[in-house]
Amino acid sequence: MSEIEAYVCNLGKYVAGNVDGGYLRFPATTEDVQALLKRIGVDGIRFEEVIITEATTEIDGLSQYINQYADIDELNYLASLLDEMDEGDRERFEAAIAYGEYTGSMKDLINLAQNLDCYEFYPGVENDEDLGYYMIDELGDLNIPENIKPYFDYEAYGQDISEGEGGVFTNGGYVMSSHSSFIEHYDGKEVPEEYRVFDYPAPDKSILATLEKYQKMIAEAPAAVPHEKHRPGAAHEEL
Repeated sequence: MSEIEAYVCNLGKYVAGNVDGGYLRFPATTEDVQALLKRIGVDGIRFEEVIITEATTEIDGLSQYINQYADIDELNYLASLLDEMDEGDRERFEAAIAYGEYTGSMKDLINLAQNLDCYEFYPGVENDEDLGYYMIDELGDLNIPENIKPYFDYEAYGQDISEGEGGVFTNGGYVMSSHSSFIEHYDGKEVPEEYRVFDYPAPDKSILATLEKYQKMIAEAPAAVPHEKHRPGAAHEEL
C-alpha cells in the first residue's frame, strides 16, 4: 500500500520550463528512487536537485503540509511510520493533524506520528451534543439517574468540555490533548539509516568520459603569460 505518492521533477529542468517528472510511491526503496532519478535526468553531476509538484495521500489533511522542497528521505521516514500504524492510529493521526499543533514542517509531522498518545480521540463524535452523550454514556463522566437523563442538556455539557479542553471536531470525530509530554524522536538533522533511500543512479560512462577529457585539457593547458607591452615597466625599458 502506498502511504504517500509524490510527483517528482528535475529542479534544474523545471526552472527552465520542463515539467516532465515521475511519480514516486512511499515507502520506497533506494532502487525505486534511483530508477526515477535516472528517468528524469537527476544524475548528481549535471543535475542534483528535485522538486515535488504534487503529493497525495489517503491521510486526510496531510498532503497540504508536504511542500515542494520536501526531503525524499524524510518523506520515506514519515510514510514508513504511517505504514506501521493500525486503523485506530491512522484515525488518531488524522485527528492530530486537524488539531494543528505539530504540522509546521516534515520534522514536526514525523514526531507527531510518534506521539499519538498525546491526544484523546473519540471517533464518530461530531458535535457538542455527541460529545456530551459520549462523555456520560460511554465514559461515565457523570452519574445521572435514568429518570433525569431525558431532561439533561447533553449539548451544553459537551460544549463546556470542548471549550474547556480546547478540543477540535474533525471529519472523523473529536480530538483533544491528553496532556502527555510530547517527545522529540527526530531532531530534523539526520534521518535514521533504515529510512534513507535517496541515492543518485550510477553515472553515465559517456558523461564521466567527457568530464575527464575536460579536466585533462584544463590540467595540460599552459599558464597564461602577460603580453610584453602590458608588463609593468616595459615602456621605460625601451627608452
